[in-house]
Amino acid sequence: MDNEQLSQHPIFSLPKSLDPSSQDESLLELSTSSLPRFLQSTSTTTKDTQPSGRRRVMVLRDTDLVVAAGKELRMASLGDAKASKNPNKSYKTLHTPNIQFEICQICLNPSGKLLAVAGAYQVAIVVLPRPGYSRLVPASIDCKSVQIGQFYHASEDAAPIVKVEWHPWGDAGSTLMVMTVDGKLREYDISQDTDEPQQTLSFVPDRKPGRSFLAEDSSEREVASFTLGKGRADWGPLTVYAVMKSGDVYAICPYMPKNASVPSAYVHSLECFISAKQEFLSQTSTTSSINLSTLYDYQRKYVTSLIKQLPPGTVFPAPSRSILMHPPTIIKSSPSRQGPFLLQPSPRLLDGSEGGDATDITYLSLGRDYEKEAEDDESSAENLGFLLLTYQDGKVDICIDVEKVEARWDSKHIASSDLPMLAVYESIDLGLVSLLNSLTSSTSNHSNLDLLQGNHPVLISDPVHLDTLYVYHAFGVHALNLRPVLQNLLPIDEETNQNLQLTAETTVQPVLSTFSIERRSSNPVIAVAVPDDVYLSYSLLILTSAMRISTFSLNPRPDPSPAKSPDPTPIKLEPSDTGLLERLEGPLAYVSLLGTDPWNPPPILSRPAGLPSNPQLSLPGSAKQANFMLTPDTLRYLASTVAQLSGQIHQIQLAHKGAEGRVALQHQEVLKFCNKCRELKAFIDRLRGPRRQASEGRIQELQKEQAVLMRRCDRMLQSMMERASPELSEHETKWFGELKRMKEQVTGLGRYDEGSLASRINLLQREYARLTPNLKVILEKDRERRAKMVETNRNLGFSQAFELGQRSNHERERISDLEQQVRELAAKFDVSLGRSQS
Repeated sequence: MDNEQLSQHPIFSLPKSLDPSSQDESLLELSTSSLPRFLQSTSTTTKDTQPSGRRRVMVLRDTDLVVAAGKELRMASLGDAKASKNPNKSYKTLHTPNIQFEICQICLNPSGKLLAVAGAYQVAIVVLPRPGYSRLVPASIDCKSVQIGQFYHASEDAAPIVKVEWHPWGDAGSTLMVMTVDGKLREYDISQDTDEPQQTLSFVPDRKPGRSFLAEDSSEREVASFTLGKGRADWGPLTVYAVMKSGDVYAICPYMPKNASVPSAYVHSLECFISAKQEFLSQTSTTSSINLSTLYDYQRKYVTSLIKQLPPGTVFPAPSRSILMHPPTIIKSSPSRQGPFLLQPSPRLLDGSEGGDATDITYLSLGRDYEKEAEDDESSAENLGFLLLTYQDGKVDICIDVEKVEARWDSKHIASSDLPMLAVYESIDLGLVSLLNSLTSSTSNHSNLDLLQGNHPVLISDPVHLDTLYVYHAFGVHALNLRPVLQNLLPIDEETNQNLQLTAETTVQPVLSTFSIERRSSNPVIAVAVPDDVYLSYSLLILTSAMRISTFSLNPRPDPSPAKSPDPTPIKLEPSDTGLLERLEGPLAYVSLLGTDPWNPPPILSRPAGLPSNPQLSLPGSAKQANFMLTPDTLRYLASTVAQLSGQIHQIQLAHKGAEGRVALQHQEVLKFCNKCRELKAFIDRLRGPRRQASEGRIQELQKEQAVLMRRCDRMLQSMMERASPELSEHETKWFGELKRMKEQVTGLGRYDEGSLASRINLLQREYARLTPNLKVILEKDRERRAKMVETNRNLGFSQAFELGQRSNHERERISDLEQQVRELAAKFDVSLGRSQS
């Protein structure tokens, strides 16, 4: 579906709590006047409260679109709407009486049957209708819903909810993780108990009572978001990362759901990983190695407990399959909180910004074949982990996980280690600070940078291209492409030993802008979705707080091409390998006008992802009024936009001239190539005509001269041999005597010599010719007898058939003895017998 069809879909209408005809729509805007309302978090019952935290109110289930509008859940089939020719589209409302709160987040479980719905303080689970719901007549569909952990999340005194996420290894996709601001990560198993969590992890330690004063910022004890690690043969899938609002990153490992469905191959890989570390550690004997030995013993116990839960038939290298497992209880100590991570080098601050709170975190694991899922068994074994952090001021830190987190427990037997480290590769500026600083301050009390307090950037990965992420925030959407970084850090060619090039940068492209320069307000983006279904086109769906949808068609990229080596080594083929003659040294016979490097289109003309070169505007509805006011900020924005477009037009003109020059050069190359081909054709005709006849005549004369030379050489060789040894030598005399004796033994001394081999062979042939007819008659009789025996055995009883079989075996033994006697007789006469017909 295109942008026009989706924008007119009624599923994107405003919530019923807002009257489109009134000024209530301005409550959805982020401006200096509405900023206090965005920062409120004490009450979620009033309609004018919009929490400034994580927002995601749109998800896709195959071709079904689920949208949360206020307290209402809406669902529509985009596949049916795309195939239907009826312009009047419709949607179904999911009737869920238990949801009486403003919905901030929705999350679909791996099976696509359950939907997690979270508000500022409450969480609920909704069972989605089965496919075919769109054919039902009622506009409302009753769906079963239940609230989760009412004792922990239903009261206003409870800590606000930061993020909800389904664990990918949860059994039957029923493991829901709920993170609150106070650092408590609670795991709920929907199939077991919806009130009490199965496990609870704490990323913020309790304050110890004492008289000492600790200078600690409140943002250091408030969690902003969390994510799960990834990996294949390490502790990555059993690691949980959390980022505080201050930007500190912590990790807890190991963590496994109470009822987990774990791939058996991962358990075996983890066992091999620990065995390799213990073997390497046994070769050294230092104080640090002794401390690590105790830690590795704990890890060995943990993995051994997992191995014992594997059923028979899953021994490596059997095909991997998911096995129901439970967290080992052999280690009584709880997993320790590791961190804060040291960010080296220290991330830079943006110009004009004093920094902002961290808002989101995500983990990526990519290998050389980074178009595939890293956890796939066929993917590359060498993966690189990336940890991305977003901040309110529009900064995105890209960190490389060079030291993978390992399992560690709070035990006195395990010595404390140094703080873990993340290598900061790049700090990206989305340009939000420069955008707000370019505006003149309207009031002395409020600064334009204060709008960043209501900004909450969120990361979402592309399901088709894993190296692409989208960052949506209160001012629009940006696309991040990590492919240039991966092509330098992980070359496709494994045999090229090149140093890491840290000059490549992430490609940042603004996709959508929702900020109005005139009104200095914005409709924050509240959801981004990318269809991953064969019936829907590969596109990007963006939803703003005013329920305006924007779509962008995306282009699927081809498989990554092998990275070029800085010093390619040419492969020299021997003439015998190709069947061609080796080229002589010297200048080339033909030099192309195009050169050796292929022509690449200018970057201004290439749009590999299909996104627009300039961000599309999706301004607040109030910004489209007729009484447009021209301000200095508006003029500056128009001037900068015109300058940018003029620069792009100039680049396009230059690219056009370059393309025309390339076309003209290719035209000249075609003419030159045609002329060269005509010269070659004329040369080939000369070779096939008179020159070929002349060459054939010359070859015949050479052959005749060669025959004369060979006869002359034979005569010369014979004469030289006669001169060197005119008489036979002793060895030659013995050899000729031996040949004469062998001839007499074969042919005999005379015509009637019966002892010669020739006479004995003739005698044997006559005897064979005499016996052959009788043997054929006997063989024919034996075949008839066997046929009669087969007919007779059909009517015989078991005892008769057994007696007949014994007699047959006795006769077979006699025949075998007779054959052996014949072979011995033939051996005495030195006669070779043919293959037996029996």
